[in-house]
Amino acid sequence: MKIRKISPRLYVSDQISVTDLGVAAAQGIKSVINNRPDGEAQEQPMSADLAEAARALGLEFRYMPVISGSLTDDDVDEFKKVTGELRGPILVFCRSGTRSTSLWALSEAKSLDVDAILKAAGEAGFDLSGLRSRLLASSATPAIAYTKQHDVVVVGGGTGGISTAASLLRRNPELDILIIEPREAHYYQPGWTLVGAGVFERKQTERSMASVMPKGVKWLHAAVAAFEPEKNNVVLEDGERIAYRVLVAAPGIKLDWDATEGLRDTLGKNGVTSNYLYDMAPYTWELVQELRSGRAIFTQPPMPIKCAGAPQKAMYLSCDHWYRNGRLKDISVEFHNAGGVLFGVADYVPALMKYVDKYDAKLCLNENLVAVDGAARKAWFDRSGEDGETSRVEYDFDMMHVCPKQTAPDFVRQSPLANEAGWVDVSPETLQHTSYGNIFSVGDASSAPNAKTAAAVRVQAPVVAENVVNVLAGRAPYAVYNGYGSCPLTVERGKIILAEFGYGGKHLPSFPQWLINSFEPSRLAWFFKERMLPDIYFQLVLKGREWLVKPETLSHRPAPHEVSEAVDSGSGR
Repeated sequence: MKIRKISPRLYVSDQISVTDLGVAAAQGIKSVINNRPDGEAQEQPMSADLAEAARALGLEFRYMPVISGSLTDDDVDEFKKVTGELRGPILVFCRSGTRSTSLWALSEAKSLDVDAILKAAGEAGFDLSGLRSRLLASSATPAIAYTKQHDVVVVGGGTGGISTAASLLRRNPELDILIIEPREAHYYQPGWTLVGAGVFERKQTERSMASVMPKGVKWLHAAVAAFEPEKNNVVLEDGERIAYRVLVAAPGIKLDWDATEGLRDTLGKNGVTSNYLYDMAPYTWELVQELRSGRAIFTQPPMPIKCAGAPQKAMYLSCDHWYRNGRLKDISVEFHNAGGVLFGVADYVPALMKYVDKYDAKLCLNENLVAVDGAARKAWFDRSGEDGETSRVEYDFDMMHVCPKQTAPDFVRQSPLANEAGWVDVSPETLQHTSYGNIFSVGDASSAPNAKTAAAVRVQAPVVAENVVNVLAGRAPYAVYNGYGSCPLTVERGKIILAEFGYGGKHLPSFPQWLINSFEPSRLAWFFKERMLPDIYFQLVLKGREWLVKPETLSHRPAPHEVSEAVDSGSGR
């Protein structure tokens, strides 16, 4: 939490925790307003919990949620009314503080000079220049709106966004590229499986966002709330518009912890953990070390999910630890998979089944986790029968590793870019949007039917970079993605089955079979993942050094007249 003074009576901060409320009270805060809707992000505390903690400290608390990117006049009027009712000093917060500061600015537009408002916000660290026209309109002064257009706007500073931007700069260092990303930390998420097994330390997987941003790109530390493809704009959470010639959508995937009843409330305690969270992976290792007997449940939700092998990797590495320490005979291990197969590419199943048998793990296929009662150590699954009927089954557990249900981010699902399932609707080959010729998508949010892994992004990024450069030059995209994905299945500490495949399950090995046999556990593959892949990720992938990923091209390259004129026409279609 970073508290910033906006006026003598009003302070603004980013997302606060229950602990932060005590700090705020000690600094003299009397009232708190929450402008962030519940469930906007996975790590966000619920407003009811904050309200309860605030009351215990003698603070007044108001929940006044405002949808990111949609600050209405009614929101502004309500903010003015609520701040007038509460005791001061008042602390107002949202995800970053920008939304709350924007509400304050708009609520004061009729009584304060616009330049004074912008100056006060700027001194607190908030650039509200994009609101100038709206502020001037509210103060009855003529407004002139101006939005700078960038060659390429990249939404998302994860693996897809940063690696694509780096690949673009290697092709054309003169490009004006803007990355929009709200987070201050960047994570090597494939490493979290090894954190949960005691192999990596959590800090090995984290870098500051500033340190991984490619030199030559601009970083806008903000969150996107919506897309306006007809106008070639993206909308930020404070309502500001950012214009582009080409858009690369790489916002990642949403981990929907609230889709399973009771899960969020018990995550990180009562024996419930998940390697899908940076803060939670060490708890997995703690539970594995502590468990001596009982039932250990590992879950996998309906597809698609990122890194489809991760749920069973957690199981194999946990079992290996128990096996080596002589405890496995006293632990009942179960893998509950909402799908009907152990792994989606059948060629790798026989080798995996040998480890399922070795660890005496029970496969519970077609069982989808729907509810958890952590305090009671109970979990409920919907079991699909061969007749199509569904029944609810209950299990006790002593430890449970959960893979959450996953969707595209809300602002993607609710946008014109989404298909019926909510993903950015792209061609599986060129990764170009099916309706908007100057929009591409890379990574987990795209509709391409590949495995959602960092390894897939490593191959997608050069394809998108090549095609973006072509579209900017008035040519049609002709680089194609073959669906490559990789899943290093850590079946025991020191051995990995290196699954590599493309569209249709086609085997696409990176190494000769005599060096690494993809269908058998390999010590060399383990060495590759543990010792080499982190450096490859940070030093090659994020820097646009396209190792072993030269884009394939269409045999027929379209002539210039075949390309859409959307880039400069403004229609996007």
